[in-house]
Amino acid sequence: MVKYVRFESSPYPAFGILDGSTIHELGSPQAAAPISRTHRLADVKLLAPCAPSKILAVGLNYKSHLGSRPAPTHPEIFYKPPSCVQGHDGSIVLPRDAANVHYEGELVLVIGRQARNVSEEEAAAAIFGVTCGNDVSERDWQHGDKKDLQWWRAKGADTFAPLGPAIAAGLDYSDLLLTTRLNGETVQQQRTSDLLFPPARIVSYVSRWVTLEPGDVIFTGTPGSTRKMNPGDTVEVEIEGIGVLRNKVVAA
Repeated sequence: MVKYVRFESSPYPAFGILDGSTIHELGSPQAAAPISRTHRLADVKLLAPCAPSKILAVGLNYKSHLGSRPAPTHPEIFYKPPSCVQGHDGSIVLPRDAANVHYEGELVLVIGRQARNVSEEEAAAAIFGVTCGNDVSERDWQHGDKKDLQWWRAKGADTFAPLGPAIAAGLDYSDLLLTTRLNGETVQQQRTSDLLFPPARIVSYVSRWVTLEPGDVIFTGTPGSTRKMNPGDTVEVEIEGIGVLRNKVVAA
């Protein structure tokens, strides 16, 4: 397994391979081998590990999240805009008129090669790696009395898609423990083996209509129940083999 990170570096963001507390810089995201420059992890600011051209997400993909709703017969997909991406240790900013913003810890797929109308076998090969994600959601805008026609702001407000801290490539992500903590309290915990639609099936399904490009990401769904976050809270999403994505919640 290899862990890839993206970090702040002048004049452009840089990419690297994370080895313990050391980052071996890559000349480009596609570089096969590091260049000679290294950095201490403690000395850099991690960014979201990729810059997707599009973000898709699956709803209702754990039985524990369905409640009384019937299980879907196919992956239920929605979009989040690339502008809502946030990195590890970046703030989740609650919009001024938001009243009911929830966390959603998720396994996130990172696409490594173009995928258009691919089989499940081809889809599995198109997944470069996985990272931790938080599908932040304003429930009143999503389901309330004054809900929007689409989830453009409920799921897509700025900072509503934290990703990181690293992309794990070569990891068997079929049975990993996903844990979400709010202020240190475990509030979600389930294994990725419980996904109703596994990663390759999701990618294959999406690719029938939408061409996936390298760097695109797919949130695979959240388990269990969620609850409101407040300014001052800290939310962490931890997935075995990947690491911990940590974000502070602040008011706009």
